[in-house]
Amino acid sequence: MASRSVSGTVVVPAPPSVVFDLLADPRRHAEIDGSGTVQQVTSGPDRLSLGARFGMAMRMGAGYRVVNRVVEFEEDRLIAWRHVGLHRWRYELEPVEGGTRVTETWDATRYPAPVFWVLDRLGFPEKSRQGIEGTLPKLTAAVSS
Repeated sequence: MASRSVSGTVVVPAPPSVVFDLLADPRRHAEIDGSGTVQQVTSGPDRLSLGARFGMAMRMGAGYRVVNRVVEFEEDRLIAWRHVGLHRWRYELEPVEGGTRVTETWDATRYPAPVFWVLDRLGFPEKSRQGIEGTLPKLTAAVSS
């Protein structure tokens, strides 16, 4: 069985506050999404905070909508959200020389083994890894522009 979480890391040439401001703005999520599934924000605040809910129009084959909730939040350090599923998308920020080390993680560790088995068979750990590999360069470009 695949790992229950996948991560990628990049150093972005900007301070954590700049990176965090982008991540905390759900209107910009489609701009940095490397999976190709995030289309646009449909509802929610301009800036996310702990417990905030925001809707997204998505596309994976067919179009659909999800409502996410911010479940982890530490200003300029950490933000994570999830929808009805138990998996989370998490961004951890660490100041380093030259900018900010950003680690994006798709975390499915909260699923019971039988449910994760299904996700694994559907290819989600690998699809998520590929999405992260696409997102981190887009995040770097968005913050740098």
